[in-house]
Amino acid sequence: MNKIPSNRLLTLLRGFFLFLPLFLLFSPPVTSAIGLPTISFGVEDANTPQQVSTGLQVLFLLTILSVAPAIVLMTTCFTRIVIVLGFVRQAMGTQNMPPTQVIIGLAMFLSFFIMSPTLNAINDKALQPYLSEQITQEEALNQTLAPMRDFMFSQVNENELSLLSNITMNNEPYDKDDIPTMTLIPAFMLSELKRAFQMGFMIYVPFLVIDMVVASILMSMGMMMLPPVIISMPFKLLLFVLVDGWALIVGSLIQSFQ
Repeated sequence: MNKIPSNRLLTLLRGFFLFLPLFLLFSPPVTSAIGLPTISFGVEDANTPQQVSTGLQVLFLLTILSVAPAIVLMTTCFTRIVIVLGFVRQAMGTQNMPPTQVIIGLAMFLSFFIMSPTLNAINDKALQPYLSEQITQEEALNQTLAPMRDFMFSQVNENELSLLSNITMNNEPYDKDDIPTMTLIPAFMLSELKRAFQMGFMIYVPFLVIDMVVASILMSMGMMMLPPVIISMPFKLLLFVLVDGWALIVGSLIQSFQ
């Protein structure tokens, strides 16, 4: 059996890889079977007021999408949940277990679960009427803010709200409608941080007791060179599993918003 010379084989391979893209591009059956999408961008002068309005709406939508994570952090229960779950991981001393992605994902879905009544109210009163062209965009925005304000007022602490109101407002507000949203949001965030750290303190106490007991036992046995964290971690994990810790943490978080 005749062997093909190596230089001839390289020439054949080069020709194959050179003409293969041309064949794929200009062969009618292949190009008809595989659709090649195209994307085009352009900037044109607006000739009508409707085109100007559409352009402004697109710009406004892109701006909202860019600040959407900040809106989620500032106006929902996500902040309290993710901080408490972070305290649980640090108190157990498991370093990166569970991973940060798991904690954020759990906090996000718990936030959707807790915020479901508020989201349903926004969908019924703002989104669906706006999509069916029953209300204007300004009315839809006002109908969206109302349930969010009710949720934040139900969780905000009076001390933080009074502090922000005294700083930003000249006159004392008579009711909730007199407090602007820009004052309510930072007060709500301060209240969430305060409650999250309070819950974190309560979570740390039992694990701290285990660390102290293990450290005392090791010192009494003369094992001063052995790190107590290595010995106490299995006991902390065992205690957390026996008391069904994740169910207790999640249940306490959900009940704290009721």
